[in-house]
Amino acid sequence: MWWGVATLTTVGYGDVYPITPLGKFIGAIMAILGIGLFALPAGIIASGYQDYHSKEKTIHINCPKCGTKIKKDIRQ
Repeated sequence: MWWGVATLTTVGYGDVYPITPLGKFIGAIMAILGIGLFALPAGIIASGYQDYHSKEKTIHINCPKCGTKIKKDIRQ
């Protein structure tokens, strides 16, 4: 199990690794938490960025002379 976690999290070159089962367990948990510390916030930020930029940036106004609806792009 340790080698699977080390491979998935790409931790080091394999030259230094825990020997005891408890050390391997703690190392695996720390590796997964370390990935989660960066991966989860990055996904949340990217999702918010995509939501913000995918929304339509137009408003609908009426022409003061004839009353027809006009789309106005408000992107900057």
